[in-house]
Amino acid sequence: MKLGIQTMPPKDAAPDSLPKAPLRAKDRRASAPPTSDHAAKKPVGEKKTRKSRAKSIENPGPSGLAPNVIDSLRALIRDVPNFPKHGILFRDITTLLAVPRAFHIVVDSLAERFIGEHIDAVVGTEARGFIFGGALAARLNAGFVPARKPGKLPALVDRVPYQTEYSTAMLEMHQGSIREDARVLVVDDVLATGGAASAATELVRLQGGSVIACAFVIELSDMGGRERLMPMRTESVITY
Repeated sequence: MKLGIQTMPPKDAAPDSLPKAPLRAKDRRASAPPTSDHAAKKPVGEKKTRKSRAKSIENPGPSGLAPNVIDSLRALIRDVPNFPKHGILFRDITTLLAVPRAFHIVVDSLAERFIGEHIDAVVGTEARGFIFGGALAARLNAGFVPARKPGKLPALVDRVPYQTEYSTAMLEMHQGSIREDARVLVVDDVLATGGAASAATELVRLQGGSVIACAFVIELSDMGGRERLMPMRTESVITY
């Protein structure tokens, strides 16, 4: 990782379902046990197969993670049908959050995309955006600003209504939360229709800030959220 802090959890916290980062070629050579002149040589075909396997693990996908790591993260996300209403398939990330290594991988994958871009503030949308937004703010040495549902913030607020895939909602932000010309990252757990992210972006602009990008753990590609946010830069870890 490029981060200047320790981001990997203790070894005893790593689940078997999440593969460890592959060793570089020189590290594999250094860690291999010495062989004698009498050791049997491996068949050429086996050597080629190992190289192909290593290449498939090490090549990153669009999210910057190897495909097998993305598959392992996706396997930790629980599908809940008919929630919050009939016909909706809910992607539940609480099962991923319960696995320390998986949580670290997701946060680090997002954080690495913004290292060196001078993010002043991270805006997290209620409620699961608080979880990832707060962690990202700590990684990026940025402030954290919550965008909340009505009636949750005690002082004067700016508010923006928006439409979700199944209801009408509103986000509020304390006035004066974003300084003039601040560079802001908007974070949520899921990008569906893009309504909440659009509302959070508008709140930042109302206060004079500039939204650099929107970042999500999950993107539901058939819901049109990315298109709604265009030309805003949009980042996600797992795509359905």
